[in-house]
Amino acid sequence: MMRKIFLVSTLLLGAPLTAIAGDGMSYTYVEGGWNQLQMSSSALKDPKADGGYVRGSFAIAEQVNVFGGWSRVTDTSRYAYSSVKTTLDQPHLGIGYHMPISDRLDFTADLAWNRRSGKSEVHSDGASYTSKTSVNTAVGNFGLRGKPSAKTEAWLKAGYIDGNNHFDGTWTGTIGGQVSFNRTWGVVAEGQFYDDFAEYRVGVRASF
Repeated sequence: MMRKIFLVSTLLLGAPLTAIAGDGMSYTYVEGGWNQLQMSSSALKDPKADGGYVRGSFAIAEQVNVFGGWSRVTDTSRYAYSSVKTTLDQPHLGIGYHMPISDRLDFTADLAWNRRSGKSEVHSDGASYTSKTSVNTAVGNFGLRGKPSAKTEAWLKAGYIDGNNHFDGTWTGTIGGQVSFNRTWGVVAEGQFYDDFAEYRVGVRASF
């Protein structure tokens, strides 16, 4: 992951300073698409869960934006006489700040609330059992967002997640990018990494 972050940092810091008027980065957008949660565990055979997500951001001041979103992933394990369906929901809400470093590069910082809710449904021999758990976490990030070219964006963030006594604090890293078709529409890809987990997202973004 560090190699990827280094490469994106090089692209961001080396972006030309001759931005074309109107090509600035927007902090008001809506986005949605596919996401996947992966867990690195040899004992559990590296499980994966797929689903979808929606998120958005709205600039409330020249350098301040609010943002929020929701994602869900599910996975079903089937056995000879039973099955287990696991669902994870993650809504989040936060506020962000950005400061221009150059015409095509911003420093970014954000703070968000994130609720992680898990549900397991066990079906065995005609009977069903359901268990639920949830934890609230706080997430803080800082990083860079820039435009290597007129039709592309890239960003990277480093941060920390903590859930008090219910979620051990851990560092997190996020790397992502966008290819724009025009001033409104673009395709986004992003990866977030923390502890033994990795989350990947691919979606469509409309910027305003």
